Amino acid sequence: MKNDKPIIVVAVGGNALLQRGEQMSYENQANNIDIASAALAKLSEDYKVVIVHGNGPQVGLLALQNLAYTDAPPYPLDVLGAETQGMIGYMMMQGLRKYMPSRKVSTIVTQIAVDKNDPAFRDPNKFIGPVYDKETALAKSTQYGWQIKPDGEYWRRVVASPFPKGIVEIDSIRTLLNAGHTVICCGGGGCPVIDNEGEINGVEAVIDKDFSAATLAKQLSAEHFLILTDGEYVCVDWGKPTEQPLYDVSVDQIQQYTFAAGSMAPKVAACCDFASHTSGIGHIGSLHKASEIMASRSGTHIHG
Repeated sequence: MKNDKPIIVVAVGGNALLQRGEQMSYENQANNIDIASAALAKLSEDYKVVIVHGNGPQVGLLALQNLAYTDAPPYPLDVLGAETQGMIGYMMMQGLRKYMPSRKVSTIVTQIAVDKNDPAFRDPNKFIGPVYDKETALAKSTQYGWQIKPDGEYWRRVVASPFPKGIVEIDSIRTLLNAGHTVICCGGGGCPVIDNEGEINGVEAVIDKDFSAATLAKQLSAEHFLILTDGEYVCVDWGKPTEQPLYDVSVDQIQQYTFAAGSMAPKVAACCDFASHTSGIGHIGSLHKASEIMASRSGTHIHG
C-alpha cells in the first residue's frame, strides 16, 4: 500500500547520544537513545521519517582505541564512520522498536560523495572525539600528530569536513521509505567517498551531519527538515542580556545574524540551504519538544 505521508528528515544532535563530559559507555548512550527514540516515534504517526544522527564522540573513541592497539595499523576515518553507523543504528533501531513495535525500522550504512578538491581538506575544523583540557590536548597532538582546536572551554581533535555533494544510496533510502520503513541513514554525516573515474574510494574526513541531512532532504524532496538539539530556539545574542529567540523567519532574515561557528551556525546554514532550494521548511528546536515543533508550538521555523 502506498505511503502518502509527507517526508521529514530529522537530524539528531550529539546530545541525544552522549551528554558533554559524560562517560562514553554503552549504558549512557542507550539511556540517551531511549529518550530520543520516544520523541522520534511520535513523529512517525504523521510523517515518513528519516533519521540522521551524530557520531563525533563515538568515532573519536574508536580512533583512540585503534591507536591503543599497536599490532595492526589504525583504520581510516571513513571505515570508523561506517562502524559507528552500524553501532548507533543498531542501538537506535532497538530504541525505536520499543516505542513503535508494529513498525519497520531499517539502518543503511551510507556513502556520501564529496569533491577531492574541497577546501576543507586544507583547513580541518570538524570536532571529533572526547574533550580535553588544553595541556592534555597539546600532548595528544604531539603524540599522535593530531590537529586540535578550542571547543568552548575545552579542546578537541579536528579533522577535515568536506561539503556533501550527494547520497550514494538515495534510491535504497527512497525505496524503504515508500515501503513504510523508518530509515536511519547518513549517520555521522555518512562515509565520505570520492569518485575516481568510476571507482569509489573512501577519504579521511568526517562530514557535518546537518549538511548531509540537508542534502538528503533535498534529494528526497522532503517537505520538512528538522534539526533537534539541546536548545528550544535559535537565539540572537545567545547567552547575553540581549538574547532574543527567533520563531518564524525567512532565509533572508536569519542570514542577517551571526551564530556560533561550532554549534548553531552550521545548523542554521543547513536549514537555509534546504529551505532556499525547496518548497519545504527547516525547523530547529529541542529534542524533548519534537512534536511541539512540528505543531508550531515551539522551535525556530525557516522558510524560503
